[in-house]
Amino acid sequence: MTWFKKEKPPLQSTSEEERNVRTEGLFTKCDDCKSIIWKKELGANAYVCPKCSYHFKIGARRRLELLLDQGEYEEVDSNLRSSDPLHFVDRKTYRERLRETIETTGETEAVINALGSIQGFPVVCASMEYNFIGGSMGSVVGEKITRAIERSIDTRRSLIIVSASGGARMMEGVLSLMQMAKISAALAKLDEKKIPYISLLTDPTTGGVTASFAMLGDLNIAEPKALIGFAGPRVIEQTIRQKLPEGFQRSEFLLEHGMLDAIVHRKDLRDFIAHSLSFMVGGRTTTTEVS
Repeated sequence: MTWFKKEKPPLQSTSEEERNVRTEGLFTKCDDCKSIIWKKELGANAYVCPKCSYHFKIGARRRLELLLDQGEYEEVDSNLRSSDPLHFVDRKTYRERLRETIETTGETEAVINALGSIQGFPVVCASMEYNFIGGSMGSVVGEKITRAIERSIDTRRSLIIVSASGGARMMEGVLSLMQMAKISAALAKLDEKKIPYISLLTDPTTGGVTASFAMLGDLNIAEPKALIGFAGPRVIEQTIRQKLPEGFQRSEFLLEHGMLDAIVHRKDLRDFIAHSLSFMVGGRTTTTEVS
C-alpha cells in the first residue's frame, strides 16, 4: 500500500475550445489594423480603435448618446411607419423586409429624431441608422428629416443631421427620389431663418443622401476615412474608363478637394460642434418651445 492517498482527481488542462467559449463575445477585431480589442475598452473609447484610430460604425442611438449632453434626449416623430406603396418584391416582399428589419434592429425607421443639447446649445438632431435597410432614404425618412427641419424653424434650435446611408430606397422608387427635393426645399427655408445647420457625414454616406441634405450644411464635417460619394467607385471607373486615385471618396480626399469643411475625430465632435454653434448663434442658449 502506498504511503499517499489520492483524494482528488488531477487538474485537467482547459481545452482550446473551452477557453474560446469563455472569451467569446468579449473581443472584436479592428477592420483596419486587425488588432484584437476588448469590447469594453472599445466602448470606453467611443468605438474608435485605440491603436490605429479606426472609427467603427455605430448605431443611431449610440450616436445620440455620444453627441448630446449626458447622453439624454427626447425622441420625437417616432410614430411614423413605412408602407408599401409600390407592392415591391425582390427576393422577398418589401413588407416582409420591413417587418424583419424592425424586429432585428428594434427601430421603426432608418432615422431617429431627437431634441437635446450639445454643451448647453439646444439642438434638433436627426441621426440615421445604417442597419435599417442600409440607412436608405424612403418617404418616411424624408418626412422625418423634413419634420426635424420644421421643428428647428419653429423652436429656433440649431439643426444637426448625422448621415449614414446607402442612398435612396429602391423599394419605393420615385417616391424615395422625391425626398431629395422635399428636404432641400425645407433646408432653404431654414437658411432664410438664419438657423444653423451642421451636417455630420459618417461611414458610409452615399447616393441620394449625399446628393441632397448631407452636403447642404452651413458646416459639412466628417469622421476620418468615411466613405462619401454619389455613385460607387466601380461605376465611376467603368463610366470614365480611368483608374481612380488612391483614397478616392474618403473624407480626407473630399477635404483636400474642397467638398468638406473639416474632418473631426469622434472624441472631439461634441467640442467641435459646440464651438461652431457658439460662433454661429453668438452664445444663445434659449429656444422657443412648441408642442
